[in-house]
Amino acid sequence: MESASGRYVIAFNGEIYNHKEIRCKVQGVKGKGQEGWRGHSDTETLLAAIECWGVEKALKHSVGMFSLALWDKQQHALTLARDRFGEKPLYYGWVNGDFVFGSELKAVRAYPGFSNPICRRALAQYLRFMYVPAPASIYENIYKLEPGSYLQVEKQGQGASSKVQVVRNKRYWSFSDTVSVGRSRTYSGEADSLAALETALSESVEGQMLADVPLGAFLSGGVDSSLIVSLMKQRSANPVKTFTVGFEEAGFDESPHARAVAAHLGTEHHEMFVSAQEAQDVIPQLPWMFDEPFADSSQIPTHLVCKAARQHVTVALSGDGGDELFSGYNRYFWGPRVWNKLGKLPYPLRQFCASGLQGVSPSILDRLLGHEGVVRPGEKLHKLGRALVGARSIDDFYQHLLVEWRNTEGLVKELDNIDRSLVRSMGAGDRPGHFTSGLFPTGGPEPMSSLLAREEPELKDPRERMMYRDAVSYLPDDILCKVDRAAMAASLETRVPFLDHRVAEVASRLPLSMKIRGNEGKWALRQILYKHVPRELIERPKAGFAIPIGQWLRGPLREWAEGLLSEARLEREGYFYSAPIRQAWRQHLSTRYDWTNRIWAVLMFQSWLESQ
Repeated sequence: MESASGRYVIAFNGEIYNHKEIRCKVQGVKGKGQEGWRGHSDTETLLAAIECWGVEKALKHSVGMFSLALWDKQQHALTLARDRFGEKPLYYGWVNGDFVFGSELKAVRAYPGFSNPICRRALAQYLRFMYVPAPASIYENIYKLEPGSYLQVEKQGQGASSKVQVVRNKRYWSFSDTVSVGRSRTYSGEADSLAALETALSESVEGQMLADVPLGAFLSGGVDSSLIVSLMKQRSANPVKTFTVGFEEAGFDESPHARAVAAHLGTEHHEMFVSAQEAQDVIPQLPWMFDEPFADSSQIPTHLVCKAARQHVTVALSGDGGDELFSGYNRYFWGPRVWNKLGKLPYPLRQFCASGLQGVSPSILDRLLGHEGVVRPGEKLHKLGRALVGARSIDDFYQHLLVEWRNTEGLVKELDNIDRSLVRSMGAGDRPGHFTSGLFPTGGPEPMSSLLAREEPELKDPRERMMYRDAVSYLPDDILCKVDRAAMAASLETRVPFLDHRVAEVASRLPLSMKIRGNEGKWALRQILYKHVPRELIERPKAGFAIPIGQWLRGPLREWAEGLLSEARLEREGYFYSAPIRQAWRQHLSTRYDWTNRIWAVLMFQSWLESQ
């Protein structure tokens, strides 16, 4: 769309939820009435705001999820921008010296002459975290624009002699600053805190419910999605349409919990029960859907529930972001407790205990501990044991909990010219920016280095450090990437009320005691939710949105996996040393070890590579 003056042209992907409010402010500044507008779209409003205030101020006024490219005809300058938390993607970089950008890597690959090789350093990080962390992409010289930032590109010279000069990558919003300010301005009491949180969440839900197409919500029966649906019910004259997906395998089906919450709230509830075959049929679509290797296996049920929802609605609200902002992951409360006990043991004894945990097969541990109320305890204890090995501090322990393939130095070929610290276990002082330290050439343009490396706030409590790091890396690069790609492949628009920046500001002002209390996370959210849904319908162990992919790899997916993991194939392709992969595969098949995530990461790369 072109601006009213003709100066700006924009390509815009997403939604500005408060665009009517912005339109009123622009009218007040420019003195034009409604007759001065050409239509009613948020894109036109955003262009008018940019003409009125400039790019940065317009972005700061905007509440939404988006990526955009803006061309300034007058200055011959390009601006690329992305929403605050990274709900919408945006890639940029160089192909044979030409500057390129797009919302999808498949668009970049379509550029004439594209031949950028796979980035071995990014591949190593992918195997560690199951996703390629920003600002890297799987290709050399192609990058992800980081959330809350904008990139300005100027053209110098004319004709064939013109060159692109990348101007500094700038922040218009910083989660680090939000957290720092919040820590210094905590609320005076619990009543004020809960009132502020309920108001912010209610306003966010109300703003994101504005749509001229059918709208619904995902419902798992957990705290986050149940609270979003409860607040939607208050603002809807008709029953809210809710959607969930269930599985036949025991320990993976949470649909009864969603059904109970839906019945209590009186929603128009839709359940989709997925067989193993239906889930497996999605796997060949994953390389096209995600554009680069991505190994969070909940990508499969996420796409299936999006596909089911799209049969009834065009927009769906989700509860993502609640775990990172309000302390929902198990590692935030049992991680420090485990470390406080075992971390005091002499290092050799701690390693012995860790090895002992891994010496018992997950299936046996499940049978022994299944009555303790923990979902899939064997898998979790094995992960705990692996994280303890080599950990020398609680920050080190947290990093190890996130890592799957730790020794990528012995896994990915041709890493000899890379800083060895990149591919070894990270130490106690590491921060999110260090996830990508060493990925980019020293002395390169500013956008090639992670803004996160310079931003981490001072947080004394290790649990707060964990939450912050998850919010700036795991949330945008895994959770939001998964939901956006899985939904877009089904032509469904998803919206995330927890990620309104004003909700994040309130969350940052809450003391940790209002997030973690006893053995329970998200305490503040629960207090609001229990006004709408009985406690007994919600309180149960956190399971996550998982599928039995590990079981399938030993059964119906075994032949497919064997083909992708054959020693001859791995060596011929030249990206991996085959020995550690074949060893992990044999151990997984024996059921003595659960290497689901490690194997799935390699399989998703192999499947993606095959599709190129």
